[in-house]
Formats: sequence, C-alpha cells, structure tokens
Amino acid sequence: MSEHPDSIDFTLEPADNQRLARLSGQLDENLRQLERRLGVEISNRGHRFRVIGASTAIQQAQHLLEELYQVAGKGDLSPDRVHLHLQESALEQRRQAEGEVEEVIVSTPKAQIRGRGPNQQRYLNNILDHDLNFGVGPAGTGKTYLAVACAVNALEAGDVRRLVLVRPAVEAGERLGFLPGDLAQKVDPYLRPLYDALFEMLGFERVGKLIERNVIEVAPLAYMRGRTLNHSFIILDEAQNTTVEQMKMFLTRIGFGSTVVVTGDVTQVDLPHGKRSGLRDAIEVLSDVDGVSFTFFNAQDVVRHALVQRIVTAYDRHEMESQA
Repeated sequence: MSEHPDSIDFTLEPADNQRLARLSGQLDENLRQLERRLGVEISNRGHRFRVIGASTAIQQAQHLLEELYQVAGKGDLSPDRVHLHLQESALEQRRQAEGEVEEVIVSTPKAQIRGRGPNQQRYLNNILDHDLNFGVGPAGTGKTYLAVACAVNALEAGDVRRLVLVRPAVEAGERLGFLPGDLAQKVDPYLRPLYDALFEMLGFERVGKLIERNVIEVAPLAYMRGRTLNHSFIILDEAQNTTVEQMKMFLTRIGFGSTVVVTGDVTQVDLPHGKRSGLRDAIEVLSDVDGVSFTFFNAQDVVRHALVQRIVTAYDRHEMESQA
C-alpha cells in the first residue's frame, strides 16, 4: 500500500438488509476475506461503503462488492463462493494482460460451465478444435472437470455415441490387491472424481442408466489393449502414472469421430522408481504433431481453497530450489 492511500465511497443498491447481511457474512467474515486478499480496508454504514487502499485495489474491491451484492440477492454467500469470485477477478486481470481468449460456454443438462481465466478458456477451445488434447498441471485447475463437461456436451449433442473414462491402475502408495472384486471394481474408487463430475452434470439416475446401457464406460487402462474406439469421447485421467508403452497403446486406440483428452500432473508420478512417465514422454514426442493440443496449467489456475494455490506454489518453488 502506498504512503498516501486512496479511498472510494459508493452505495450498494437496491437497499436490502437481508442481502447486505449475506454479503457481509457471519461476523463480517466475507468483508474481512476481501480485505486480506486485496490489501484494502472496508468500512460501511448500512449500504454506504468506503474502501481505502491502493488505487487499483480499491477499484477491484468496489467491482467485487457490487458483483457479490447481486449474487447475495439470489441466496446465501459462503466464504468459498467469495474465494471463487476473488480468484476469477484475479484471472480476469491476467486475461486482460495476456490478451483475450474466445470464451466458450459448455452446456450440460444440470449446468452451464465456463472456463475461469485464460488457461481454462484456451483448454476448452482446444478440446473443441482438436481430436487429441493434453491438459497438464496441478490438482484443482479444472483439467478433469472441464474435460467431463465437454464429454457430456458432446454426448448430449449427438456428436459421440458414448463416453469412455479411463485410468491407469497405479496406486499412490497404496495397494489394490487386497481390495475385493475384479480389476474394474478395484479401480472404481480411484475414478471417483470422474463420477462426481458426471453426477453433477447429468444427475445420479441418468448416469446409472447410461452406465447400465454401456453409453458411459469406466475402465482401467489395461482394458484398452486391442480395442479401437470410434465415435467416442475418451478421457484418460491421472495419465502421469502411465508407462511409455501404455501411453502409446492408449493413443493408438483412437478411432474415427472420436475426441480424446489426456489429463495429468507430471509432478505427482507414482510409478516405480526408474519407470518413465508416459505423459512426460508424450509431451516431448507429440509436441510438433498437427492435430494435438497442449494446455499447461499452473498454481494461478487453481480454483479450490486459497490455501491449495499457496501449497502448489510452495512445492513448485521448493522443487526449483532443489534442482538449482
């Protein structure tokens, strides 16, 4: 903050005490969150607000308060939702700095989904324009969620006949062997993020019926060998845990009329020591191949709890220092 901070005064309209209470949150927790994130001081008497701080920060705070006040008119405003609006505001600044990216809105039966920030928008554009797409980056950046949204959209539009959700059967320090059932049932809990996204976009009953009819297929990567998948939308999740041979096998399963999205985080490889990640290898091998897109996410794209973004940044910094 500068030595002589600026201030701005404004009134939130229409006057609505219930909406104002939702905006402020319990014990003004929402206002305090805005203060901490933006480095400003917020005070109010009823619907009249004053914000003190750096010029750009107070303008951003005014914009957010007016936006959140409108949101509060439709229902409760949790700290989590305030965090997402704060993050979206920061991403909007990045979008302006990096140049405009065409906005894509993906329609699903339960919700309309749009990318938050330039990287997510670029990712959605890539999926619509390419047959093979890689989304690479840390957890919480929307790689899998947005891929599932595009898959549901393609299925609803009749562009594909089925969805195939694939994951390598590699444990993150655990062992699958003791779990009951066959390989598909053992891997099933590891596919939970894909299921959760499907439930949110299609509903529990519809997802269940589509799985019964084999319109949605959930399979371990090992089950892909020998198959050719035509007119399908295929998502390979946790691809950092594929071997080079598995990745090559999977990518050669692509048939006519199919779209493939491969997601993973190259910093979270759980393969045995000495085994090269198929995702790392594919990034190098396919970097110049026409028809293949790559979207690389970073800590700034994380749309989970603010602490997650700081954790990812800290690990990235530590890794860079260790390599140095």
